[in-house]
Amino acid sequence: MAGDNYSREALRERTIPFMTLSTAENPLTAPITRRDDPALSNLTPAQVATRRFAVTGNAIVTGGAGMLALEVVRALLEHGASSVALFDLAASFASAHAQTAIPALRQDFPDRKILEKVVDVTDEDGVARGVAESVEEFGEDHGGVQILLCFAGVVSTVHAEEMTGAQFRRVVEINTTGSWICAQAVGKQMIAQKTGGSIVFTASISGHSVNFPQPQVAYNVSKGALLQLRASLAAEWTRYGIRVNSISPGYCDTILNEGDGLAEAREIWASRNPMGRMADPSELSGVVVMLCSPAGRYVNGADIIVDGARLFFIVFLELPIIWVLGGGSVF
Repeated sequence: MAGDNYSREALRERTIPFMTLSTAENPLTAPITRRDDPALSNLTPAQVATRRFAVTGNAIVTGGAGMLALEVVRALLEHGASSVALFDLAASFASAHAQTAIPALRQDFPDRKILEKVVDVTDEDGVARGVAESVEEFGEDHGGVQILLCFAGVVSTVHAEEMTGAQFRRVVEINTTGSWICAQAVGKQMIAQKTGGSIVFTASISGHSVNFPQPQVAYNVSKGALLQLRASLAAEWTRYGIRVNSISPGYCDTILNEGDGLAEAREIWASRNPMGRMADPSELSGVVVMLCSPAGRYVNGADIIVDGARLFFIVFLELPIIWVLGGGSVF
């Protein structure tokens, strides 16, 4: 490499920043227990259970006009979230599902703010503006933003030898870099607030294994990278009380997986799943609520697979093949 910055002499002289981990005394990462709070000692078991999964504060949700995101948003509001800002493209907000589902949320939760922000997650300036506007519209009394859910993403099913560099970069730019841009913008806001928060990325079983039968190398790479992004940010930001986790859904029964053209693929997906079906979008909600509530207080840097045991089952099926090909070793 050319240039002083890459010379061996410069490398010998360089220094690197060190991470700072949290401590047991940090109130942003301390446990929340009934023993520590006398005010909770008179709660009934039902009240304690409700509090365990209570969601407080405001949320920003990317890909917010999509079916999965809106299902999870409803769950957050049901569990107590104050306000939600939906980040998505104008075309997504114009979809038939969004045009029905978003007004339904406003009708069912008239006391909450549900904001619609046209934001491209790959646009750093646009994301920063969206976060700043959302915090302002949430109101000073509501303490900024406490939750970020990243659902924005695209897939590209193209044979690897036919995929262009532009196609590959677009998938990674939206799925991985877009999640990073949003996490950094919201993370900075959470750090400034000194209130902590929860960030949840939407990874995929595609980040853990190669799906069949569709070729989707860029998508698989982008989701695998999200798993490392989640782990790295969890390590760096815990001291600020920011927990960073991810969920890895299996195939979900959404409009993206409908149509006669996907009938054969759906049959294959179902046949390779112990439950024999795809997930209903509502089946992701409980995991996300847990990660955003006191129930998930000590869950950090984790990836939770929500796939009906499909991933485990496929690995189990393939182990005998690996054993034979590996000469009796699975490693």
